[in-house]
Order: sequence, then C-alpha cells, then structure tokens
Amino acid sequence: MSSENTKQQISVDLMKKEDLPEILAIEVTSFPTPWTEGMFLDELRTAHAQCLVIKIEIEGKTIIAAYIIFWLVAGEVHLHNLAVKNEFRRQGLAYNMMILMHHIGAQMGMARQTLEVRESNHEAINLYRKCGFVVEGKRPNYYTDTHENALVMWAEIQQERKDG
Repeated sequence: MSSENTKQQISVDLMKKEDLPEILAIEVTSFPTPWTEGMFLDELRTAHAQCLVIKIEIEGKTIIAAYIIFWLVAGEVHLHNLAVKNEFRRQGLAYNMMILMHHIGAQMGMARQTLEVRESNHEAINLYRKCGFVVEGKRPNYYTDTHENALVMWAEIQQERKDG
C-alpha cells in the first residue's frame, strides 16, 4: 500500500452523497448483489444510521478505501454494510472500522452489536469472530439472490470508562 517515497494521509469521515460513485464501485466488486445508489441514499437520510468512510490521500489524490454503515437502534448496534476496496484489503481497515463501530456504540450506551453474514463468507466470519462476535442463530434462505442462509452473530459491548 505504501512505499517509503509515498506519503499517505488516512481519515475517517462521514459518508456524503458525493462519495457514492466510488462507494458503488467498491460495492459491485465486493458483493454478489450490490446495494444500489438508492439504498445508500436511504441510509444517508436515516437518522439512526451511521455512514462512515475511510479516505486515503496518496500523492495529493484522495480516494475512498473502505466504508461502513450501521444503525444505532433499540440499544443495539446493527451492522448493515462493510466493504474495503480490493487494493486495500488485508491491511486492517475492516477490523479498524469494526472497532470504531464498537467504540461509537459504547459511547452511545448501546449494549450489544449484531449482524448477518452469508454462511459461505468465511473471511468475514473470521473478521467478526476476531472482533468478539459469536454465532447465535441462523436465518434460512435469508439472501434472496442465492437463497443462502445467514448466520446471525452477536457481540456484547463493553462500556468504556469515562473517568480519567
């Protein structure tokens, strides 16, 4: 991802409508049935949705390397979408986005985190396990495109101490 001659700036920002062309390009290479622009726009308009992007500036050009969308609702954090651009995979970005989701949930007083994942997506399942998630159920035929089952995973959120 970097060489000694290449300076990089990495930031986490709120997702904006202007980011969608890059996000959609990542989305179509990441999922068998990618979200549409309208689905992302709906998330951007949803009050309890957190839509974040990782931007990397390389040699004066800023690109979106990853994004995450999750909801804070009913005392829980619900992961909806997480993807990393192909050339930035296996560099810890998805893990760091999951940790950020956990921290935001803790700061907002959420008790648990949940997500659904394709039963065949072993790479994602391993990531989620690394983040403390465990399989607590299965949703048969959850994915309408392939009729694949979804594993339902949960993790407790450890409340962060605010004293210092």
